[in-house]
Amino acid sequence: MKSRYWAPLSVLFVCLLLGGCLPSFTGQRPAGGPSKTPAAVPTSPGGVTGQHNAPAPEGTEQYEPEPVPEPEQNEEQALPDKKGENNEQAKQKPAKAVVTKAELIAVGDIMVHMPQLPGAYDSKHKRYRFDHFFKEVKPVLEQGDWSMANLEAPIGGKALGYSGFPRFNAPSEMAEALKKAGFNIVTNANNHALDRGFAGVERTLVHLQKQGLITKGTARSAAEAAKLTIIERQKIKMGLLAYTYGTNGIPLPKNKPYTVSLINENAMISDIAKLRKAGADFITIALHFGIEYETKPNEAQKQLARKLIAAGADIVAGSHPHVVQPFEICEVTAADGTTRRGVIIYSMGNFISNQRGDLKDYGVIFKVAIEKNHTAGRTTIGSVTAIPTWVHRYKLHGLYRYSILPLEQSIAKRSIPAFPSSGYSTLQHQLNRLNKRLHSMSAQPVQLAAQ
Repeated sequence: MKSRYWAPLSVLFVCLLLGGCLPSFTGQRPAGGPSKTPAAVPTSPGGVTGQHNAPAPEGTEQYEPEPVPEPEQNEEQALPDKKGENNEQAKQKPAKAVVTKAELIAVGDIMVHMPQLPGAYDSKHKRYRFDHFFKEVKPVLEQGDWSMANLEAPIGGKALGYSGFPRFNAPSEMAEALKKAGFNIVTNANNHALDRGFAGVERTLVHLQKQGLITKGTARSAAEAAKLTIIERQKIKMGLLAYTYGTNGIPLPKNKPYTVSLINENAMISDIAKLRKAGADFITIALHFGIEYETKPNEAQKQLARKLIAAGADIVAGSHPHVVQPFEICEVTAADGTTRRGVIIYSMGNFISNQRGDLKDYGVIFKVAIEKNHTAGRTTIGSVTAIPTWVHRYKLHGLYRYSILPLEQSIAKRSIPAFPSSGYSTLQHQLNRLNKRLHSMSAQPVQLAAQ
């Protein structure tokens, strides 16, 4: 019996010692065949990353398990996860541009004729008050980041004697009125700058600057004349220049050629370049030129203004004709093909004066939008808005009173004091004439090559 079972048991014992003969009970394929490595199983669709395990080493097979049924999903759940892709796009997407906006407001001639003084005198306090001149336009003027006027009369005060045309000198209280009205810049390079000599220039600058007003166009010293004027608002820097064609034949003070800035094409282009180098984002030039009472710019005006724009100026704000002239848009093309926009206002007319008839009692408030893209380092001139104005002169207690009115708004309200209802149709007719004239040169931009 022992011999009957010994042989099989011996064989079994040998097999156990050698190993691999018994069947596997681990759930794997039977031993003896090639090893099987399970393949990477993707996660559920909500967690797919688009990556898989590395391929198995050469000479092996990848075990592919039975497919496991997925739970039903709606369309949104079934979409692959875009997180990785969005992160990559975020890296490539440019940063949002940093942009600031501001507005330049400019008006024409501030004149003080003798008939304007009696009604502005405050006998109780023994001083002049000109605030009522600007009351109705103050809300507009205050909107400007830069609000600029051309003062066409010295304001040397009583010590120099008050006078009107042809050699002006006005009360110093005008400086206070300009400040209260909303102006923060006053230019005074014009043909009446030397009406009271160097003393008039000195006193005028003292009174204006005492009110915190920025001045340009006249100077008390060579250093003051050479100083670059750059005014920053809303993180945008405006360079400012001012020039006049002459001073009514009055010579510049001896040894003081800097007193009034005169038009000199080469010097002006040099001044533009200096402002650019100093960091001005855009440049405005107050230019006193043209022919009095002409309603259109002459060829000399156009040639000079366009040359200044081509040389790097962005806005030319013209005065002197005492009537409104058109404005035009320029498109300047640089050598590399890039373009920029410029604006030429040939004449803004009288803002306040005693002149009447032939539209000499009409003016305009210009609003020019400025925008700077700080990311790209580029400043652009945007929309140009013209608001016609009218100087309403009327009598109160036997004395003339003056008030600058925004024309369209005043016609709509029909509430002008001491004004006949029949007069509104005349004002509307004049408004139509002014608008037609103002826009007569702006339909198509003037093409200029950068200089």
